[in-house]
Amino acid sequence: MKRRSFALAASLLAALPAWAQTYPAKPIRLIVPFPAAGATDLFARTLSQKMGEKLGTQLVIDNKPGAGGAIGSDLAAKAPADGYTLLLATTSTHSIGPALSNKLPYDTVRDFTPIAHVGDAPSIMLVPNNAPAKTVREWIEYAKKNPGKLNYASSGNGTIVQLTAELFKSQAGVFVTHIPYKGTALAMPDLMSGKIDVLFDSLPTGLPFVRDGRLRALAVTSLRRSPLAPDLPTVADTLPGFESNTWFGLYGPKGLPAELVARINTAANQALADPEVKDKLSRLGIEPVISTPQQQATMVASDAAKWKKIVIDRKISNE
Repeated sequence: MKRRSFALAASLLAALPAWAQTYPAKPIRLIVPFPAAGATDLFARTLSQKMGEKLGTQLVIDNKPGAGGAIGSDLAAKAPADGYTLLLATTSTHSIGPALSNKLPYDTVRDFTPIAHVGDAPSIMLVPNNAPAKTVREWIEYAKKNPGKLNYASSGNGTIVQLTAELFKSQAGVFVTHIPYKGTALAMPDLMSGKIDVLFDSLPTGLPFVRDGRLRALAVTSLRRSPLAPDLPTVADTLPGFESNTWFGLYGPKGLPAELVARINTAANQALADPEVKDKLSRLGIEPVISTPQQQATMVASDAAKWKKIVIDRKISNE
């Protein structure tokens, strides 16, 4: 699948008209709608350096955080469709955000041009070391025997951490109380002490607590085992079809010419196939993805529909 996607993008690039072959003639602005030094920013900086080499120009990172990624996303949506302003979007901006608010200043489908799905970061199901359950199945059985007595932590209302737990509750048929924190780091002491019963943290931030023996991991939330934690089973092994990833995707403003989309997509795929980039992303807990624009659009549509259903069914808000 990846080889076919790469070959298709390469063939599209070869067919570019003369005007598009001169692109880019200046640096490209890559908007990151989250703060510097966060996961999305680190991913952008890792990808942009190699992408710039492939395109023959510099990708300049422009951090525009705020409103759950809506501020930076709005800037990208309203930029000229000339290929010189791109957006590194995530699950939060284009899947969960629209489900939580109908007041976004843009439409995530109508106002953007998909370019490439470039990476996925699964979560990890963490429990205290003294938890009676050592597997996902045992944890579900324990929760069913203690309805309303267990709780889960999140990094705040409306975050993917909360939605992942609610998706788990929905598929497992268990009742577990939500305890929101201002970031999962603040929940860790309570999880380690047993005041919190479970947390679906991001894999790169949660795994160190497992490796040094402070917490127990039951599973990862990707459909397949993660190369970062190959010994861990997936939640889907117990709950078929369960999946929760933070995805990363490149977008341009609406109306971005197909020729430029093909050029940028090819550069992104070439960068993601580079061993150095793959190694750096692995250390960030991100699995690189090589895709076509259509594959990205299809994935995001499916992901957005899944989270919208959870938001509606579980009556979730970000307030």
